[in-house]
Amino acid sequence: MKIIERTCILTIHQLRDAFTLGKVAGEAAADKIKKLIAVKDSAYIILATGTSQFETLNHLIADQGIDWSKVTMFHLDEYIGIPITAKASFRKYLKERFIDKVPALKAANLINAEEDPVAECKRLGDLITKHQIDLAFVGIGENGHLAFNDPPADFDTEEPYIIVDLDEACRRQQYNEGWFDTMEAVPKRAISMSIKQIMKSKQIICSVPDSRKAEAVRNCLEEPISNWNPASILRDHEHCSIYLDNDSSALLSNTRKK
Repeated sequence: MKIIERTCILTIHQLRDAFTLGKVAGEAAADKIKKLIAVKDSAYIILATGTSQFETLNHLIADQGIDWSKVTMFHLDEYIGIPITAKASFRKYLKERFIDKVPALKAANLINAEEDPVAECKRLGDLITKHQIDLAFVGIGENGHLAFNDPPADFDTEEPYIIVDLDEACRRQQYNEGWFDTMEAVPKRAISMSIKQIMKSKQIICSVPDSRKAEAVRNCLEEPISNWNPASILRDHEHCSIYLDNDSSALLSNTRKK
């Protein structure tokens, strides 16, 4: 592992490949959760989904020392109109890849966007505002999105969960990753945790493998912070660690790889 930049607000780790990235990020997350429980007897976390989180989640749940009964989980985003039985459902993803593989959580707050997304945003917003989130897991989309906050993302709303339109690049990514059989099947709207709510998390772990993300990584880390590169806002967070592999970090300038 090579730490390629350290500032007062951001740590960027460059790892060899996606497996190593997930191992280092997952083990760091497990250590943070255990320390939180030791200090305050609880941990409130946000979980992301998608292919970028596969290895990080695998290594997180491999840690046998976490008392999951003290952990409350919030869900980052979900397509509107997708049933939990659908291959692309993020509820299904979290249930199969996380919830079913760990001992019972204190609470698992999943997004149900099938029937009344407005009411669901309010329900989840009322829940999450009662707690300080300790640790958020996020990724960066091919279009630079953070959660489903596609560019130009709303950096100003105070609402914890919002209804968003998915742009063409975002929908194309979901199709190319194999979550949908046709491009037409990819929903055009979703419920997403807002940018401000994500940024309220005390600590953030951002896992970003794959060459498909290289341009977005460069734009978010080297261009000015802007809602046109939504994940660039992570540079304003006081305790954010970004985990990259050689492919996703390939376009970063040489001055950053020192």
